Amino acid sequence: MPKRKKQRLREKLKPVFHIFCEGEKTEPNYLGSYIERKLPGTKLVVVEKTRKNTPVQLVEEATKAQKKAPAGDAFWVVYDREAPRKYPDALHASARHKAEGKVSIALSNVCFEVWLLLHFQSTSAPYDSCDDLLSRSALTTTHIQGYDKADRRQYSDEEIASARSNAERMNQQTMNSADPRWNVPHKWNPYTNVYELLDAIDEFGAEHC
Repeated sequence: MPKRKKQRLREKLKPVFHIFCEGEKTEPNYLGSYIERKLPGTKLVVVEKTRKNTPVQLVEEATKAQKKAPAGDAFWVVYDREAPRKYPDALHASARHKAEGKVSIALSNVCFEVWLLLHFQSTSAPYDSCDDLLSRSALTTTHIQGYDKADRRQYSDEEIASARSNAERMNQQTMNSADPRWNVPHKWNPYTNVYELLDAIDEFGAEHC
């Protein structure tokens, strides 16, 4: 195909919103359900299949895809802080450095389940690990009894709106009480900016879908 024809074809293509998730079930299922409800039938917002499961690996995969993609495509990675013994600070710092100016990050500290918890209540409680959150919070005992990471539960607009406002309040409280030297999200516990990813999906859908 002649070069000029390829260029015209690319110009006609709509941009795509790519999401790379650390988890195999929880994050893809939540985001997939959100996309299906907000933008039914769209093929422009894609939760990509990946076997990568560390912050650095995900960012590297996303940036590699970004280099090959048409201008205008959006790239996000979604991963958890996890316990420092699993993902040390240096790994998170490396991932954020590699992502800067190329892909956006949705980080939950200590795990994605803190975002789910915020759909039902406000909280400022830090947790050491996902198991700690599941055992000590009301997520599985009160809000989602029988919680399963493979769940494809649909959250209502009201629940998501509550999660957004609860997350913003929680993040501010965490940052206000944190050591001033801790100026990156993986240092803040609890923290999540998943709502920024949802906002980006909404904005992308309004413009392109």
